[in-house]
Amino acid sequence: MTVPSDDVLRRMPLFRRMSAVDRARVAASARLVQHLRGARIFDEGDPATAFLAIVEGRVKVYKATPAGKELILEIFGAGDPLAAVAVYENVPFPASAVALEDVTCLRIEQREFFALLEHHPAIVRGLLSGLTMRLAELTRRLTDLTGARVDARFARLFLKLADQIGRQERGAIFVPLPLARQELADMTGTTIETTIRIMSRWQKDGVVLTEKDGFLIADRDTLEHVAVS
Repeated sequence: MTVPSDDVLRRMPLFRRMSAVDRARVAASARLVQHLRGARIFDEGDPATAFLAIVEGRVKVYKATPAGKELILEIFGAGDPLAAVAVYENVPFPASAVALEDVTCLRIEQREFFALLEHHPAIVRGLLSGLTMRLAELTRRLTDLTGARVDARFARLFLKLADQIGRQERGAIFVPLPLARQELADMTGTTIETTIRIMSRWQKDGVVLTEKDGFLIADRDTLEHVAVS
């Protein structure tokens, strides 16, 4: 574990508005932790003994269903905190987290985290803003899972990924996030068979192309139409 530099902290929404002196205080309490792709960052039920935020990479947070399947709650990226409420409330992690790619996390032990919250209201405001956005997103996803057609769920997922992490490439939008068919199924609340059928059709029709390192959204207009149908 290494101490985060001021440049690392300035890139994170929670700390960028702090003065250099205050960021130095945060750095004194924080450490950078590396997780290789596929590594488990924490498991549902583990004690939440430290605040975690992503510096680089992406993490999937999911819950296991009684049937043994995964329900992916969200994919988090750079700047996002992980299970901050569990740390604040001193309760076990309510879900599990796994690195989708090599990940660097900022880690602050619980006692030091409370001290920072007490002395820096800006961190509290930043956390509340982020948590409010995540709650709204989770509410929307739950509505989708209980009401929207499966095709629409897939379209909304890829549109969201395009807006969050997509980049213009080859006259299309490339999403640099390789997700397995089972992970796509878990994120949309459907079966792997349905996922394979939809993705195969979209591949054939030139809507979303599956590549080694992610997905190429070649026909955004069609996705937008399907998303509201």
